[in-house]
Amino acid sequence: MVAPRGLRALGVAVDAYKKVFTQPAISPPHPVRRSGFDIDTVVDAVRVEAEDVVSLRLRRAGGGALPAWRPGSHLDVFLPSGRQRQYSLCGDPADRYRYRIAVRRIADGDGGSAEMHALRAGDPLRIRGPRNAFAFVESAPSYLFVAGGIGITPILPMARAAGSRGRLVYLGRSRGSMPFLDEIPASADIRPDDEAGTPDLAALLATAAPGAAVYVCGPPPVLELAQRTLFTLNPTASLHTELFSARPVTDGREFDLTLARSGRTIRVGSTETALDAIRRVRPDVVYSCRQGFCGTCKTRVLDGAIDHRDRLLVPGERADQLLTCVSRAAGDALTLDL
Repeated sequence: MVAPRGLRALGVAVDAYKKVFTQPAISPPHPVRRSGFDIDTVVDAVRVEAEDVVSLRLRRAGGGALPAWRPGSHLDVFLPSGRQRQYSLCGDPADRYRYRIAVRRIADGDGGSAEMHALRAGDPLRIRGPRNAFAFVESAPSYLFVAGGIGITPILPMARAAGSRGRLVYLGRSRGSMPFLDEIPASADIRPDDEAGTPDLAALLATAAPGAAVYVCGPPPVLELAQRTLFTLNPTASLHTELFSARPVTDGREFDLTLARSGRTIRVGSTETALDAIRRVRPDVVYSCRQGFCGTCKTRVLDGAIDHRDRLLVPGERADQLLTCVSRAAGDALTLDL
């Protein structure tokens, strides 16, 4: 039987999309796209968006336009204490004079989120960027967005950009904990746990159309389940993910790590990162994203083979540099210039 002309056209479009965006089907590691530079900004406004969530609107100190950005971009933010953190841009890309970010307070965190929550209108704040490690693919035939809690921040501009081609499923503990409910598309599927129960993520992913771009942002268990199940359910889809906490170490092996400047050797466990091991003896060592894309913890390697697990270093840097938050020894030992 000859397929109807409309179906044949759809098949050609999906095949073309797959060739460009799904080889391999899961978003591969790649250098972070950057724009802009270090910028001095001023907090223009602070607004409570949900329980333990505030948004901060930033403007350039002294006025003037800010660098352009695309959905999925984030800022590096330098806190008054010297901490460096990353927050997704969740405002309107067309507004060149204001950036908006949102921060959830983490009660048992290291104080970075509490410091952000203490900022007030008029406070200075230095930023870098925007950077984009979670790029929005504009030519997908359709989109499924799954946002968990504060994971709505990079997803919100994407859902707006996708328009009628996109479907947004927004998960959270309760409506009171879910920011920006008043801004999400009217067609969005809002599923707080206290109303809808624990979400069946596999069933949600199964609703993605053939060739869809599936964007998932939320806690690590949500991302891991998406990675395990999506391609069994929908082999033609592409999966794009971002998370807001460090990934657990997988396929790790123990190794010795020598800090050359002190001569101290520490043992890195199979389920911990080199950064975590270093912090046991050097709690002041600098780091930020803990996911291998910001470069704050980049360190020179003096000896040993490297198992690179980052999304930042270019080929010319990989012989003698590593990001301690994700990368490891490929053998039994590494020596670092620390």
